Amino acid sequence: MTTQTATRPTTLEYVKTIGLTNNGDNGRGYANPVSLAVSSDGRIFVMNRCDPVRARAIRVGICNLDEDYLGEFGDGSGEGDTQFRLPTAIAFDSRDRLHVTDEFLNRVTVFDSSGGFLGKWGEGGRGDGQLSGPSGIAFDSEDNAYVVDHRSNRVQKFTSDGEYLLNWGSEGAGDGQFNLPWGVAVGPDDSVYVADWRNDRVQRFTSDGSFIAAYGESGRSDGQFSRPSDVAVDADGYVYVADWGNERVQVLGPDGGLRLVEKGRATLGKWAEEFFASNPDEKVTRDQSNLMPELPEHLSRTPYLVSSQTEPYFWGPVSITVDRDGRLYVTESNRHRFQVFQRR
Repeated sequence: MTTQTATRPTTLEYVKTIGLTNNGDNGRGYANPVSLAVSSDGRIFVMNRCDPVRARAIRVGICNLDEDYLGEFGDGSGEGDTQFRLPTAIAFDSRDRLHVTDEFLNRVTVFDSSGGFLGKWGEGGRGDGQLSGPSGIAFDSEDNAYVVDHRSNRVQKFTSDGEYLLNWGSEGAGDGQFNLPWGVAVGPDDSVYVADWRNDRVQRFTSDGSFIAAYGESGRSDGQFSRPSDVAVDADGYVYVADWGNERVQVLGPDGGLRLVEKGRATLGKWAEEFFASNPDEKVTRDQSNLMPELPEHLSRTPYLVSSQTEPYFWGPVSITVDRDGRLYVTESNRHRFQVFQRR
């Protein structure tokens, strides 16, 4: 394990929050979002996984940083070409083709940046090139796709058209082994970072699967993780970890040293402001609420309890994304929104 000691400090500048609970089948707002990707022209695509009652509303919503809602695509729950059952992650390749993994259908579905269906690949199984619960997906500089096969405790490498290349990993806690891995990212040097969920760590590999380093251990202290669900790496090699079980994001330097811990600083976005302008009774109730309460001991024993009652904090930070301009997007499944930051 690589020790995470503090080195040169860095900061995250809070930019804004975008989101609103959507109780319908379509339109702006989110329903249990699980992944986010940014196209080359700066549009933001959010995968809404929804809950079983609203499975017909599973879709990808599109907006921009100015909070203009630009549309959506996906035809709800099912096995058709434009349908999903349990979508897990989305990512663009260099041709602005959006790839969606589905852990139930054991496939990757490909769309153009307007939401048009292009194709799909993958089949269930545990053989080479088969998928058993695909979760995270990321692309390297040559457009190869790395797919985390979480039920098989491995990472598989494909061309962007789904041609199998290689895989690595097995169940366990040793170097290069996994226990229900989830998210994946590719660094500027094409090294591969995997959020090793149940082992409470992030592992780093070469592009052919050779082990480089492991970061973190189980716990709630700074530099420790509890069920990390996703990882992102920026152009300077800074590593961002969605520390899901601890309801926070941790930032590591290129050397793996801990730089900072972020719990979230959400404010109301434009969609929420417009909702309250149209529903003044709801605004009165909100104004009377204590959104950052002093919690008694029995309600502050876990990060989950604290975040669930502290509205600006992350609650269910399931995925994390860095765009080409170095902005950081943290997707919160439980509060149906994402927070945006910029590293300084």
